[in-house]
Amino acid sequence: MELIKKLRNKLLNEHLMFAYRGEVTGDNSVALLLLLEKEMELSEFSLLGRKRLFMFVLENLQNITRHGSTERDEVTSLVVYNKTADGYTVSTGNVLKKREIKGLRQNLEKINSLDPESIREVYKAMLQDSSIGHKGGAGLGLIEMARKTGNKLDYDFLPIDESYSYFILSKTVDAGGHGINRPETDTPFNGQKIAQLEHMMKSNNIYFLWAGVMSHAISKELLNFSETTMLEAEQEHNLHKRVFATLIELLQNVTQHSPGFEAEKNYGVPVAMIRKTSSSYIITSGNLIRKSEMDHLRQKLDLVNKYDEEGLKSLLKVALEGQDMTQISTGYMGLLEMARRSGQKLRYTFDEVNEDYAYYVLTVRVRAKGLKAH
Repeated sequence: MELIKKLRNKLLNEHLMFAYRGEVTGDNSVALLLLLEKEMELSEFSLLGRKRLFMFVLENLQNITRHGSTERDEVTSLVVYNKTADGYTVSTGNVLKKREIKGLRQNLEKINSLDPESIREVYKAMLQDSSIGHKGGAGLGLIEMARKTGNKLDYDFLPIDESYSYFILSKTVDAGGHGINRPETDTPFNGQKIAQLEHMMKSNNIYFLWAGVMSHAISKELLNFSETTMLEAEQEHNLHKRVFATLIELLQNVTQHSPGFEAEKNYGVPVAMIRKTSSSYIITSGNLIRKSEMDHLRQKLDLVNKYDEEGLKSLLKVALEGQDMTQISTGYMGLLEMARRSGQKLRYTFDEVNEDYAYYVLTVRVRAKGLKAH
């Protein structure tokens, strides 16, 4: 549970909203875009602003799928969304062969030296060149990103070893969809925080992290993204089903106990995290609750943790048949289902925030049948 505390501080300090560490594909790129769209519906972003940011994200993700190296498993692609008072920052990181850096850097430096009108002219010229227009390419994609957001692209190359580097591309866009310029006197963009996040996620087997409002629409897209990623990984079918069902219950558990958006914004936003080991998925949620709910919730958790698999089935049957329903309140059925489907005890903590609220962290491990959890 200390991991959640550490992550909460990082999320707060860096305004981190979402991070995914893993392979970027055509299918999960769609899910990544839809997730950002649903979050932006709660913001002040204009329709034009959304379109411009989506175009940047789409081109960036396509750039990863076209040019990212998959030969270095220890460092993999990363997609990060940050939400600040200025707007949204979208950053990606992916492994690149060092011999590709020179040409890419030249493209980026050229694009960043152009004013918006010049960028539009170069873009038109590239489209008219059939050899470029038909096959696309990194140069055209970068030009399109700069054209849509209207200004410079932030980037960095961080060495990994003699053959590979980590390429980070980032852009902050305001509510109108315009890129926010870094002042010329400002220090150059530094991708170390992105690289540190990738290392932190790798060290803790995290492949998915969300922090923010957990509305029905956002929960749905989180589920869609998770399901798409698991299906692409060709997970054992029963494991995939149990992880998906557990995640549904966990997200519902978060929304059931929410004290409201304002309280969450001031004292602790919801967090959802998925970690993956060779034998299991570890799903964790964290959310603010009223302290008046703590004792009742702790009793329900302890009751569920008392039973083995057969006992949970019997308890679920009693609940479904409506017997002794006075003892079953909102969230009880969800806790039963999580414990039954995972076959594991539910781990939880309550950290006091102030006299009114506590932060409730719940972790469920879903392991492959017949394998010991690591």
